[in-house]
Amino acid sequence: MPIFFPQERVGKNGKIIKVIKFRTMKHLSGKSHLDIDLENDPRITRVGRLLRVTAIDELPQLWNILKGEMSFVGPRALPMIIDDNEKQNYARLDQIPGFEIRSRVRPGLTGISQIYASKDAGREEKFKYDIEYVNKMNFWLDLNLIIISFWITLRGSWEKRGNKL
Repeated sequence: MPIFFPQERVGKNGKIIKVIKFRTMKHLSGKSHLDIDLENDPRITRVGRLLRVTAIDELPQLWNILKGEMSFVGPRALPMIIDDNEKQNYARLDQIPGFEIRSRVRPGLTGISQIYASKDAGREEKFKYDIEYVNKMNFWLDLNLIIISFWITLRGSWEKRGNKL
């Protein structure tokens, strides 16, 4: 099984970018796989669980930052096609209210919605956090979000449902 997991995601101004993450899940052959993030998902490997709780699986995206496609802080880079439990409401990311505003900036490794929104929150709720970030973004906010992200990483609580702090 390959160590990296490449995926197309939406970047600034709706441009499609290719991001790479460390693979954290095994593919269960013969079964259909929606992009649903289940608590205690049986597809997640033991090493994958550690990579996820510390967000180390996101480190290969530093390459996207060096290329200028991503930033350290910003809205999360998401796939354009919705293939999870929200696909009954939206087929594509650009159909969700707030997409235009959040796509004005480069996506980030961390962001306000990743920190403050529950992991189980829907995209509309997370987009509200992202729009708040776009409207208030500045150096001090970014620095604060980076420091909080390091704290969450040290505590290993990125996968925690509800409040990560």
